[in-house]
Amino acid sequence: MAYNLLKGKKGIIFGALNDMSIAWKVAEKAFEEGAEFILTNTPVSMRLGTVDKLAEKCNTIVVAADATKNEDLENLVQIAMEKYGKLDFVLHSIGMSPNVRKKLPYDKLNYEYYHKTLDISALSFHKTISILKKNHAMNDWGSIVALSYVAAQRTLYGYNDMADAKSLLESIARSFGYIYGRESKVRVNTISQSPTMTTAGSGVKGIDGLMDFTERMSPLGNATAAECADYCITMFSDLTRKVTMQNLFHDGGFSSMGMSLRAMTQYNKSLEIDTEFG
Repeated sequence: MAYNLLKGKKGIIFGALNDMSIAWKVAEKAFEEGAEFILTNTPVSMRLGTVDKLAEKCNTIVVAADATKNEDLENLVQIAMEKYGKLDFVLHSIGMSPNVRKKLPYDKLNYEYYHKTLDISALSFHKTISILKKNHAMNDWGSIVALSYVAAQRTLYGYNDMADAKSLLESIARSFGYIYGRESKVRVNTISQSPTMTTAGSGVKGIDGLMDFTERMSPLGNATAAECADYCITMFSDLTRKVTMQNLFHDGGFSSMGMSLRAMTQYNKSLEIDTEFG
């Protein structure tokens, strides 16, 4: 059911790759709710994914942009403003770690890869907001949202240097949230989503076990990509005009849990097995 929450609003959505992507679900939902937007991803991702199909479905265009490059972001913002005028929302759904892809443990990181992780997954957010601000690209009370994860606050096995990137991402949201809010009433927030089986998420070591664990730990269960899209839409809408500088947990309650009955029951079963087989 659509509520026209974004009727008349214009935006940019970063990071849609294929129908597993959270950004893809956000785009579908934003279109359903009446928004117009440009889709963007890196040229390589555009070749590997199917974002052109999403653009056709949402009656829009795809603009190639590497969010780590200022010149690409400048071009993207200029195209968006020529098409729509000022913008009302931006989604940053970008994250990648070469160290994770190469399965390098945290205590044996390749530092060149580490820099790339931070640049792609966090500094790109700073660059995007900086260029939006410099070009006066956002309407008053606009909303900028980035996707984060609870590993920014807690150590989770296998998440590696992406945890550092998410910590930086959330700090950037707070710092820019103050500056952009004070000057132009633009809101900047992060959404800390449950582990989700996206193309990027599937590359995290032990993702299946992690998702099972968080499902057992969370009183409401894991939040899906489609449910995350619903939450993003509320953050883009006028219903959340006074929410800014926040890291908003969208994880079924996992971030507030210590131990659940379901997780403890499973743990006790594993102890019984260990005892039985010595």
